[in-house]
Amino acid sequence: MNTILFVGEHPKTFDVRWHTHEHWELVYCTSGQGAFRFENGSVISYQAGDVVAIPPREVHANSSSEGFTNIHITMAEPSFPYRTAFRVSDDEDESMKSTFSQAKTYYMTDIKKRELVLAALGDLLTSYIVVFRSNTEFSEPVERIRSSIIRNYSRPDYALDDFIRELPFNYDYLRKLFKKEIGVSPLEYMTGLRMKSAEKLLTAMWTNEYTVSEIAQMCGFADSLYFSRVFKKYFGCSPTNFSKSNNKILQSDPGRTEVVSMEKASGAPGEKKPDF
Repeated sequence: MNTILFVGEHPKTFDVRWHTHEHWELVYCTSGQGAFRFENGSVISYQAGDVVAIPPREVHANSSSEGFTNIHITMAEPSFPYRTAFRVSDDEDESMKSTFSQAKTYYMTDIKKRELVLAALGDLLTSYIVVFRSNTEFSEPVERIRSSIIRNYSRPDYALDDFIRELPFNYDYLRKLFKKEIGVSPLEYMTGLRMKSAEKLLTAMWTNEYTVSEIAQMCGFADSLYFSRVFKKYFGCSPTNFSKSNNKILQSDPGRTEVVSMEKASGAPGEKKPDF
């Protein structure tokens, strides 16, 4: 996850023709302003300091009357829980601008083991996007659901449905509203966080210290068999086999500190995750 595949830079440009990518594209506008147009008719305007994230196979074009410059990154399987194109603004200290710039530098360099830095920058960039997008205006009930999930997803006794039903709104309306604003259903959002947690635990150097049942508990699953079924649907193999395969990678390269999921585990680019 969060694998940086390509980093490029546009000098002053006015138009980029209709095109698409096999993976997520993250575009940081370094100067100017403009708008992305999408085949479905939607438009996302941007200005300097904005990041526009575009999902795989989404046909789009980019135009500006005054011209723009940007740094663009192609990334495989970013860990943020969004499915549709969106814009997020950088914070005041330009953290994302710095991360994009570092990614460009390390992508172009021939320094040994540069992939370790790129892996760390990929994780940092997706974390920034989640944090900064979380600070954008969501409707009050959606923000309450999202915040509750983030606080409690690792608890096996957390009852998401019960929390939603306790809110003073129609249950089906809240689910639809959440999916409209976040891009996935509440359950998909929570499952995505749990699977990301499981992936990190199963690729850690000390993972053999815990059983699958214990890792399931740490990720919010009371039932280890159900955890294994969900994990296999996400990654294409059992937690045990996933851990063994990644441990072999670590053993073959002791200096490697970040493990990239197996191609089988990651799934095809743009593949939709199951709706549990």
